[in-house]
Amino acid sequence: MKLFQKPSDDNQYIVSLDIGTEYSKALIAKLNGDDLEIIGVGRARQEVGNMFGGAIADITGVVKNCEAALVQAEEQAGVQARKVIIGIAGEFVKGLTSTIHYKRPQPERELDTAEMELIINKVQERAAVKAQKQIAFETGNPDVEVKLVNSAIVSIHIDGYKVSNPIGFQGKDVSIQIYTAFAPMVHIGALERTASELDLELVAVAAEPFAVARAVLGNDANSTFTAILCDIGGGSTDIAVINDGGVEGTRMFGVAGRSFTKTIANDLGVGYEAAEKLKLNIDDPKIKPTVREVIDEAVDKTLEVWLSGVQLALGEFDAIDHLPNKILLCGGGSSLASLPKLLQQSNWYKDLPFTRKPIVQHIKPTDVVGVVDTTGDVTDHTMITAMGLLRVGYDTINVDNGSDAKEGLRDKFNKVLRI
Repeated sequence: MKLFQKPSDDNQYIVSLDIGTEYSKALIAKLNGDDLEIIGVGRARQEVGNMFGGAIADITGVVKNCEAALVQAEEQAGVQARKVIIGIAGEFVKGLTSTIHYKRPQPERELDTAEMELIINKVQERAAVKAQKQIAFETGNPDVEVKLVNSAIVSIHIDGYKVSNPIGFQGKDVSIQIYTAFAPMVHIGALERTASELDLELVAVAAEPFAVARAVLGNDANSTFTAILCDIGGGSTDIAVINDGGVEGTRMFGVAGRSFTKTIANDLGVGYEAAEKLKLNIDDPKIKPTVREVIDEAVDKTLEVWLSGVQLALGEFDAIDHLPNKILLCGGGSSLASLPKLLQQSNWYKDLPFTRKPIVQHIKPTDVVGVVDTTGDVTDHTMITAMGLLRVGYDTINVDNGSDAKEGLRDKFNKVLRI
């Protein structure tokens, strides 16, 4: 068995685990100043019963596949990273943007960190109640427990004036918007158990659409980046709306790559593995015309269901006047050529608040801010979520180290926001 070099500094290396429905993916990165250098890449295919709707269904099976992916990454990197950031997805992960209006009892007094923490905690408490009610309704379990997994400030206004850092300002009315993501404790517990079985230190769990948002936003506090991010995996489609550098919210639904495979399997009367091969090789000229006709019909009707899910999800973002006119795709499910083609060529957007027809394109690894691949193995949109998880891990480790290298709102409130 290969002996790996032990890192001299545990905080110098981190590993991200994107535990998907079809694949477990591992990236090992070395921290180099403000950047992350990917030095190890691994992936292992999941068994059909390991995941359900983007969440872990068989911990033992998932641990086995994650271990296989980790070994690949460690062999390439030549080191073992102990600190891990793991993504969480699925229909029951709820990303909400909440607004609270707070009237300060002493408007002439300058805002300080303690008062801002009080306001932020009020927003998070309100969001937690809302998320718990929503998940309880959808699961039919009124006693379901939820936990905050990610939070990020969207905007702050003082007496109607937008500020990027409220510390030191005077004023009476403080309005703050915060994005929060909550997940059922049962799902988080499965991830904690997975990390423990792999002998890894779990530094953070991240809602995967939030991780994708971190991938493209970087550290620019004044970013005006605006887009719809759509991560299509095997078990779920995860959508994040970014407006002027802030996460407006996230939505997830359980129609994705595996849905297409199952429809093909049912319509052709073949097994799952055979249907998956047909889907992946859909353009193969060797496929019989009669079989191709059935495949095309299966894909078309599943696309119709998937598109309805996208429309419903985007229709829930009723707090913003207009949806962004750019849609960025990632995840293995978006590799199906007819999927981006449908978004580009049909009039599905007409009943939604778009100002014009949206532009649709895939996120490239080179679009990810502050993460550089040195292996040559991170080549397409299927690894974007894992790269985004590295960004969240970087944020978390910097907070834990008490880094004060950069001034600004993010550094002052990271501990409260738990990003």
